Parts: sequence; C-alpha cells; structure tokens
Amino acid sequence: MDNNKFIKYLSWIATAMSIMMYVSYIPQIMDNLSGSKGNPIQPLVAAINCSLWVVYGLCKKPRDIPLATANFPGIIFGIVTFLTAI
Repeated sequence: MDNNKFIKYLSWIATAMSIMMYVSYIPQIMDNLSGSKGNPIQPLVAAINCSLWVVYGLCKKPRDIPLATANFPGIIFGIVTFLTAI
C-alpha cells in the first residue's frame, strides 16, 4: 500500500475514533441531567479546542475535511455537556 493511501485510511480511522470519543460524553450528559453533575471545565475546554481545529481544518489550503469532521462533534457534545454540568 502506498503512503498516500495509508494516510487517507489512517485519517478516516482517526476521524471515527475522535467522533466516538466525543459521543462518549452522552453518559456524562445523562448523569448531569439526573442531578449527578460532573465537572464542567473539561468539556468546555474540549469544545473550545475542537472549535479551533474545525476552523483550522476548513481554512487551510487544501482543506482538511477529516480533521474538521473529527472535531465537529466535540463542539456540540462539549457545549451540551458543559451546559448540563453547570
């Protein structure tokens, strides 16, 4: 397998893992909503970090769609987790 093909597959596998990492906030969101609130700092920082990576991925030339895709769920889940924890 040539290097470009390997990097393409690696980027999409990493994208899938990143999305799963942010979807894993769902149990914390459920706990927050049931009254067992978690710490809001980590999800807020994750949302800010993911926002920066999405902007970077979309603004660089050429665009880095796997990078932006991998970080977009972190914005949504990070903000929801933060808001339910406060």
